[in-house]
Amino acid sequence: MAKREMTFLLFLALFTASFVAISGRLNDDCPNCVDEQSSTLSASRWTMPLLKLGEKRYYLGIFFKANWYRASQYCRYHGMHLASIASQEENDRLEKHIKDFGLGHEHFWTSGTDQAEEGTFFWMANGRPITFENWNVGEPNNFRYENGEEEHCLELWNRDGKGLKWNDSPCSFETFFVCEVQ
Repeated sequence: MAKREMTFLLFLALFTASFVAISGRLNDDCPNCVDEQSSTLSASRWTMPLLKLGEKRYYLGIFFKANWYRASQYCRYHGMHLASIASQEENDRLEKHIKDFGLGHEHFWTSGTDQAEEGTFFWMANGRPITFENWNVGEPNNFRYENGEEEHCLELWNRDGKGLKWNDSPCSFETFFVCEVQ
């Protein structure tokens, strides 16, 4: 099969997965939300399928990769923010959802950053300092690349096969992202 056909099939599978694989239903208090406990999906193709996990609703930005700034802009344009993870439970639910989509090996932006002060991470979406942490071993390390770029933005990444942990990465790196709305 040609590379172009494989790319199209992958796109089609991911597109279909966003509407079908979530296996949820609409929630009355959030018209675009899909409940994590449901087994049928009735989201309109004109809405963004949001998954309700606990008190928040999430959208996985998996149709294109973006740098941290563009991902944040995309979330804001759609009335959301990049995700801010406040607890182990929230982190675990997001990880399960991402793995259920078959994307546990990918990178995902969150709203975490230390751009204001090196080494002091906070959630850009709400301005709060990060109190719960789930860093990969040796992170954050603010690695400096040959071009002088340093790591200031927080991503979820399964670096060593031990699950989606946190990693600081250059904000210019293009990857998937997680938006949230409360």
